[in-house]
Amino acid sequence: MKHIVARQRTVTVLPPDLEPSDTELKAIEVELPLILAERDLLDALIAQLDRPASEFDARRIRRARNRVLAARRCLANRAADSAMPGDAA
Repeated sequence: MKHIVARQRTVTVLPPDLEPSDTELKAIEVELPLILAERDLLDALIAQLDRPASEFDARRIRRARNRVLAARRCLANRAADSAMPGDAA
């Protein structure tokens, strides 16, 4: 029986702990509404690919885009609020 072995070293050395750090998890949690809104938009666009566009599809895509924009706005406002020192708001 032949064993298949890589003849070259790996390009990147992986850290021993592959779990995300607490800081990374917090960043993901903050961005989660935007991630979910973008996923919903992608779902709406994919669903529309294999059939003729209807008014329902257009409405679904429009609402999904509005949710993405609202999530981006909230995320940008949160970043701007955290960047302002003191009572500058």
